[in-house]
Amino acid sequence: MATVYRCAECGADLNLSSAYLYPADAYFEAGNKGTLSFSWVDDARFRFAKEDRIIPFFETVNYWGIQRRRTRILCEACGRLLGHIYDDGPPMMRGHGQFGFGPSQAIPRAPRYRFKIKALNISSSSSS
Repeated sequence: MATVYRCAECGADLNLSSAYLYPADAYFEAGNKGTLSFSWVDDARFRFAKEDRIIPFFETVNYWGIQRRRTRILCEACGRLLGHIYDDGPPMMRGHGQFGFGPSQAIPRAPRYRFKIKALNISSSSSS
């Protein structure tokens, strides 16, 4: 049985694959509460809008600041906000970080596509 992810607003198939879904207990600096996170999405099904705001934010103890830069994920069919892209995925390189001091934002990280569960209509379909 395959899981089908659709936009809760218009019902458009988002072509999200469970093969790219991070485990529910995976740790991310920006948190994962009430969301599903994917390592890859089909760009043709979404619109992306850059968001750069000067406003204090506090997601988790380790993810806070004054300037928030992220990308909004919108449904291509209806324009509903489905989630955001964060840069707190797994490191894109191996090693001990800049100057050997451990992980830091200096290490390039894979994008994480974080979708709000409320914005998705999730169902199972059987393939015959």
